Amino acid sequence: MVSANGLATAQPLFSFGLISDVQYADIPDGRSFLGVPRYYRHSILVLQRAVKEWNTHQKHKFVINFGDIVDGFCPKDQSLNTVKKVVDDFEMFRGPVYHMIGNHCLYNLPRSTLLPLLKIQTLDCRAYYDFSLVAEYRFVVLDAYDISAIGWPQDHPRTVEALKLLREKNPNEDKNSPTNLEGTERRFLMFNGGVGKEQMEWFDCVLKEATKLKQKVVVCCHLPLDPGAATEEALLWNYEEVMNLIHRYTCVKVCLAGHDHKGGYSVDSHGVHHRVLEAALECPPGTDAFGNVDVYDDRISLVGTGRMESTDMQFNPNVNLHDKMS
Repeated sequence: MVSANGLATAQPLFSFGLISDVQYADIPDGRSFLGVPRYYRHSILVLQRAVKEWNTHQKHKFVINFGDIVDGFCPKDQSLNTVKKVVDDFEMFRGPVYHMIGNHCLYNLPRSTLLPLLKIQTLDCRAYYDFSLVAEYRFVVLDAYDISAIGWPQDHPRTVEALKLLREKNPNEDKNSPTNLEGTERRFLMFNGGVGKEQMEWFDCVLKEATKLKQKVVVCCHLPLDPGAATEEALLWNYEEVMNLIHRYTCVKVCLAGHDHKGGYSVDSHGVHHRVLEAALECPPGTDAFGNVDVYDDRISLVGTGRMESTDMQFNPNVNLHDKMS
């Protein structure tokens, strides 16, 4: 059966909920560096309303949180309890909740403390993993701060590598300032990060396996992977390397991200959809920003609530699931 707009009206294979950049803190409202209002206390109410709605959807198999659950301005003596409070609210969802880390999470707590709280179970404090709850789809959660100047001990090789890159790419004394950086070079800021070599190798293996199993893949990352969907200052440091790998395969259909609070959407040159999610933090009292996602064989449909835009992501019918490299 086909609807008036030409889309199949079959029931979705499954559904899930999503939200990004809650950045809760028990502090007065403030503004971003660019002057955008931020509602630190209200954001947890957005999450609570989201969980209540997600629990009414019987086909919701899971929820994904796209990072930054607490804000960097959260008083440090409150960080641990604040993270626990927000995680507890996520746990009110009647099903699995998958978290990823963002820069604001790492401003508050080191990885060694943060990852167990978020139930991210990986070796050596790495925060990347994948999961598949239905045979047709696989979800990959990338660790955007694998190479990072925040979150790791100061003498850690990943911190050293990140600081070296920032010195080479950003001449400003303040490494969070993009002054005089042009175009996508503006991404080389301390509040961003990159995907390291070991993670890239792991990701390659995951995409190989998904191709073999004829699974469609949804990539989830706190930092955006396409300049068409986000401001240059928000991009993953090595987004081009990650996308070059993704484009070697045809299994990746959608890349979802947070971090760039205003949201965005693009379809890249290989037909991959990129959707950056609007932040819960920037919802004035009484408004919301979260999503319900219906997953079909031929598309993924984000049904946004409040300030989160709805987006129907139809897959290119000319792209099959065979590895282009084969």
